[in-house]
Amino acid sequence: MNIFIVEMRAHRKGLIIWVFGIIFMVAAGMGKYVALSSSGQSMNEVFEQMPKSMQIIFGINGFDVSKASGYYGMLFLYLVIMATIHAVMLGADIISKEETDKTAEFLFSKPVSRNKIITSKLLAALVNILIFNIITLISSIVVVEKYSKGEAVSSQILILMGGMFILQLIFMFIGASIATACKNPKSSTSVSTAVLLITYILSMAIDLSGKIDYLKYFTPFKYFEAKNLMFGGGFQLNFVIISLVLILAMIKITYIFYDKRDLSI
Repeated sequence: MNIFIVEMRAHRKGLIIWVFGIIFMVAAGMGKYVALSSSGQSMNEVFEQMPKSMQIIFGINGFDVSKASGYYGMLFLYLVIMATIHAVMLGADIISKEETDKTAEFLFSKPVSRNKIITSKLLAALVNILIFNIITLISSIVVVEKYSKGEAVSSQILILMGGMFILQLIFMFIGASIATACKNPKSSTSVSTAVLLITYILSMAIDLSGKIDYLKYFTPFKYFEAKNLMFGGGFQLNFVIISLVLILAMIKITYIFYDKRDLSI
């Protein structure tokens, strides 16, 4: 059977769970916006009473949360975290599962080259995150427009989803490259997730410190921040180029290590 179809079926249940999770997060987040906006208090004043560090950690800093678009911009941080966790785990698992499930012998007994195998696996992962992104886009537009009170939000959400998709690609290929390079296939997912966590903590540290801004190039979470995409002129060319180089480098590493890998069967 076609490897691409096999991988799509294997990850179908997981994708459904993640999709329902992201839809719930969008709906619940904007539901909280409705509750706060109807309380009679100024939402900006409520959040401004929080310490600056808490505003940064919760993604509030720089947004007019009294508007649906501003509140969604704050919520976007959590959507990105969820999307990138899904992407990095998918990238690692789709490469290492043959060894962890002890099906590598069956797979490599087929007259298929390793390059074709890895290409099919990466295409399946790409389709998975594309579906995830499109459903997040559609659910976000539907839910946010419901509470936007005539505010134009579709174009802003679209650009945010573009940034999120690039981040998904980055972490998916980071997960895949780690899985091919990692000697222990069972540890590849945890190592990939740890890399994601470290880069996220670094992005928080940059904002909290205010003195280590030069480290932003080492964490993809700083490349496509909601406030910059929505109010800072959209995508920054330097971050787009860095992202492209990083993705291509991770793809190259994935193919090289997978071709040379001694698979435990």
